[in-house]
Amino acid sequence: MSNDRNKRETITRRLNNSAPSPRQTAKFLTATTLGAMFLFLSGLTFTGTVIALVMATPLMVLFSPVVVPAGLAILLVTTRFLFSGGCGVAVITALSWVHNYVQGKHNTPPGAADDLEYSRI
Repeated sequence: MSNDRNKRETITRRLNNSAPSPRQTAKFLTATTLGAMFLFLSGLTFTGTVIALVMATPLMVLFSPVVVPAGLAILLVTTRFLFSGGCGVAVITALSWVHNYVQGKHNTPPGAADDLEYSRI
């Protein structure tokens, strides 16, 4: 009889030692609640998007001869703008490097200057 009681006490002690703390429980419940809420909101957003797309499809078909060329024009203008901006950043970076190199403010790793001098020969 005493042996059964010791086993039950041991099992109870193990369960109490391995039980999550109240802080862990609160974290879990908060994360679960937030996850469920965000999942519901994303499903609601997806449903609204599908409904809007279904309602807008006839208008898109009617106006596609105007919308498609306008969309392509906007795409091309945006692409050209981003490309020219990227080229401008590249030029400014290159000029900044050249200026710092001429002024002697460049950071070269040890041994790199020797490689540069060797390439001049």
